[in-house]
Amino acid sequence: MLTVHHLNNSRSQRVLWMLEELEEPYEIVHHARDAKTNRAPAALRAVHPLGKAPVLVDGDRVVAETGSIIAYLLHSRAGDRMKGDSPENLTYWLHYAEGSAMPPLVMKLIFSMVSTRSPALIRPLARKLISGPMKGYIDPEIRLHADYWEKALDSTGWFAGPEISAADIMMSFPLEAASSRGSIGPRAHDFLDRIHARPAYRRALENGGPYAYA
Repeated sequence: MLTVHHLNNSRSQRVLWMLEELEEPYEIVHHARDAKTNRAPAALRAVHPLGKAPVLVDGDRVVAETGSIIAYLLHSRAGDRMKGDSPENLTYWLHYAEGSAMPPLVMKLIFSMVSTRSPALIRPLARKLISGPMKGYIDPEIRLHADYWEKALDSTGWFAGPEISAADIMMSFPLEAASSRGSIGPRAHDFLDRIHARPAYRRALENGGPYAYA
């Protein structure tokens, strides 16, 4: 049976969702973030050197990185399911989700933490220092991607064809992250409403535990 090393409030929720859509049996090894640092526990390093989730174990195979795991499941378990309208389109979105969509969202999160977690005496200075990059680059970059998502969802409501595919599973996390920062349009909102209502998504949440973006 497949084993998923899963971290609460993380990208690994997508792996559980993918497995539920495929109706593939799996077991979960739960890992909890440190209450103070919000970092993954050191125990994950025993599974993979970087100590990050998700990690999929299939017999003697250990697969890390969400996109790589989703691709592995598409090849080994999906058959004709969840593969979108073309291999090229599907591959593009699998890579775009983490390669292009997530970096500005991560930068916004980190810059926001600098201003909120700085010592009180220097907090005003910290906010002033980050305001330039936020207004000049990060926020415009996020808006650029949000507009791109709106256009991509315009024709079918899905990212890679007329029905849900692995591309939509990969894209769920960037859109959920952007939504939490109030940075998505109406088609993206509709996309999130539809995926959150899917039985497989709901089962993944029940199995995975706390997930702030749902």
